Amino acid sequence: MLNAVLVWEAARARDGQVLFRIEDHDRERSRPEFESAILDDLDWLGFQPDIFPTDAFRAGRCEGRQSDRETVYLDAVGILERKGLIYGCDCTRKAIAAGNDAPESAELRYNNRCRDRGLPLDEAIGWRVRMDDDDETFDDLRLGRQSQNPAAQCGDLLIRDRIGNWTYQFAVTVDDWRQHIDLIVRGVDLLASTGRQIRLARLLGRATPPAFLHHPLIMKSPTQKLSKSDGDTGVRDLRARGWTPARVIEAALALTGWQMVNGKW
Repeated sequence: MLNAVLVWEAARARDGQVLFRIEDHDRERSRPEFESAILDDLDWLGFQPDIFPTDAFRAGRCEGRQSDRETVYLDAVGILERKGLIYGCDCTRKAIAAGNDAPESAELRYNNRCRDRGLPLDEAIGWRVRMDDDDETFDDLRLGRQSQNPAAQCGDLLIRDRIGNWTYQFAVTVDDWRQHIDLIVRGVDLLASTGRQIRLARLLGRATPPAFLHHPLIMKSPTQKLSKSDGDTGVRDLRARGWTPARVIEAALALTGWQMVNGKW
């Protein structure tokens, strides 16, 4: 919900448009009732997307669901395959973790074990993209200059898992490119994903990456963010308690201690 508030503020400050997307690339975790709840929350808060509005989702008249974009993703895979950048991987997450010697708090890094094994891209194994050992440098609109090395962070990037789900990293990168997104506003917990997404987009053919802004999170403890999936209070709960949309929006901004003033962050 905080993300929605800041997305709308950013778009209006830049005379831009808001594109709404349902990121249901993980078929095991996606549910129609989850989508309906998101649409209801947006309508109640008064956030009507400019591209793929909520009524278009309800009527089935848009291309805003990742689950409907299989052809788009397969076309992107074809680009990578023709460049010799993609390969099959049969490693399980458990096996990758067992061979990982990074600190417990660090991101799980793949050791590129299958890079030269020549496994086919079939439905029963994962698909990965080669990540060269180079830095990606970019400017975050709030945090300033950033430098990341995807090869050191995560190794060769998984784009499709062993049960056929497209990964978040791949699906959003392809969609941001194909849907002409030029500003991405998201939580600081996704900052580490930025370098690999810029790298992947360039490999696909995107010459100029979008701008990024990573905002603070609403925290329930110094180390744990507020999350509806953990049963924390959501917009629907506050609405049932009699909160107004304006009060919800003001509270979200106040909890982060950060907002846009006169068009500046």
